Amino acid sequence: MVRQPLTLGTAGHIDHGKTTLVNALTGVDTDRLPEEKARGISIVLGYAPLSLPSGRRLSVVDVPGHERFVRTMVSGATGIDFYLMTVAADDGVMPQTREHAAVLRALGVDAGVVAVTKSDVLDPEIVLEEVAELLPGVPAVPVSAPTGQGLDALRRMLDVVAATVPQRTTSNAPPVLHIDRVFTIRGAGTVVTGTLRSGDIGRGDVLRLLPADETVRVRGVQVHDEAVARAPAGQRVAVNLTGVHRELVQRGDVLVGEGGELEASAVLDVESEIDLHGRRLHLHHGTREVPARARRLDRGRYRLMLERPLMAAIGDRLVVRSIAPPGTLGGAIVVAAHRFGAPVPRRRPAAQEPQAAPRPARTSSPELDEHALAVEQRFRQAGHEPPLNSEFEPDVLGCLRATGRLVRAGTTLHFHREALAAIETRVRALIEQEGSITLGRLRDDLGTSRKFAQALLEHLDATRVTRRRPDDSRVLRRAARTS
Repeated sequence: MVRQPLTLGTAGHIDHGKTTLVNALTGVDTDRLPEEKARGISIVLGYAPLSLPSGRRLSVVDVPGHERFVRTMVSGATGIDFYLMTVAADDGVMPQTREHAAVLRALGVDAGVVAVTKSDVLDPEIVLEEVAELLPGVPAVPVSAPTGQGLDALRRMLDVVAATVPQRTTSNAPPVLHIDRVFTIRGAGTVVTGTLRSGDIGRGDVLRLLPADETVRVRGVQVHDEAVARAPAGQRVAVNLTGVHRELVQRGDVLVGEGGELEASAVLDVESEIDLHGRRLHLHHGTREVPARARRLDRGRYRLMLERPLMAAIGDRLVVRSIAPPGTLGGAIVVAAHRFGAPVPRRRPAAQEPQAAPRPARTSSPELDEHALAVEQRFRQAGHEPPLNSEFEPDVLGCLRATGRLVRAGTTLHFHREALAAIETRVRALIEQEGSITLGRLRDDLGTSRKFAQALLEHLDATRVTRRRPDDSRVLRRAARTS
């Protein structure tokens, strides 16, 4: 019987023994950094293979437990199939136990096992009751990593729960890999790692790197340091890439295979049980996090204006966290992803729906009324320093955008198409003369503020005129393709 590869993620409060338990189960110390050794805490994600009694092999992602590293925990929990929560018998359920449980709920990861650690130090009975209250129906096993107590029972319980986990997307689906590490190996080149969400990856495959939209080829694949011909979804993989320099790949980027419709999006429509309206939030998706602003579209449905792109598909889950004070609010499910450059349909909030038959929207007519023409003229005259979106009715901006006269850039600005065309010409000329351009160089050339220069450069990045390099300078994309 072929057993589907699965990924197991740890969770739990700091000093509740996650890394020690993983070491006892797998023989691998996932704390590999000198700073982790010195401080005695996990700081980055750790990885190890775990063989279960049935012969099934799991990829284990060990996450930090400190509250300062919740973002790292979310990145590690994304893409896991089930979890191993640790709760110490001498400490009980603690704040990060609860927040990690909230993250798992937001990601829709319902299957798991609780290990009540340090059960040789104190009777675990009271903590078992706390765990049953926090995670009803989730099996709990008292263990002690130093003595080995309960480890065999824990392995058997992980096997039982693994058998209940739903099957991953079939190999007919395009591969999707959210990158969590990037490094270079002498003689091999660029290597990326992550949990393979769907499909499979093998040597010779041609993939797309998002959001840069660069074409790359797979030189080789490894699963836990072992070379394989093809790696199916549900496990940690390391992918050796050709056709891309290390500096052009970042944590949070995504590899997608042929036939994959994933694109970079600046606007997402989501459903959520949380009231997100008017809030500035941190969104976590895959291995990427971005700030965003939310507004209500309908009851339980919100539009998220992202400050940086996400590569999200319909049905994907987001973890939603507050910025100040930091904390996990809950989750959201993507119901529409609007890619860069595409018009975003406007929907009225339910509370503002007119009771009488609505007047025809301006965007339904090819003609612009006098008010819309006056607004257009104001943007044309403003050039590269346009007014803020908040000064105008959304209907008017939508109408001008639909007719191609205005172009959205970021979440707060529109530029007239003539201004953008002039800026593109100027940027191309500067790069051809000087080899690249920085934000400061464009700001000084235009005699404008950083805000406008940054919005213009990010728009040129999004429309694939320019490409941003690790030092934040830009080069022409066509030049980069031929270099």
